[in-house]
Amino acid sequence: MTKLSKDYKDLIVWQRSLQLIVEIYQLTEKFPKDELYGLTSQMRRAAVSIASNIAEGSKRGTKKDFRSLNV
Repeated sequence: MTKLSKDYKDLIVWQRSLQLIVEIYQLTEKFPKDELYGLTSQMRRAAVSIASNIAEGSKRGTKKDFRSLNV
């Protein structure tokens, strides 16, 4: 049986996106300093964007826009 969750924090994909953010920040700390405003910034913003988009999409309110399977 599936259950519709209204909280994006319950989604495994959102939880893993937070782990990705931490890993990206740790990885990019090792990048050369001259990449701080280039590749480093772009990778960090992209990682944060994933979690943000999931949270933002969960507020749309329709089953089609937001679904989760609780197993």
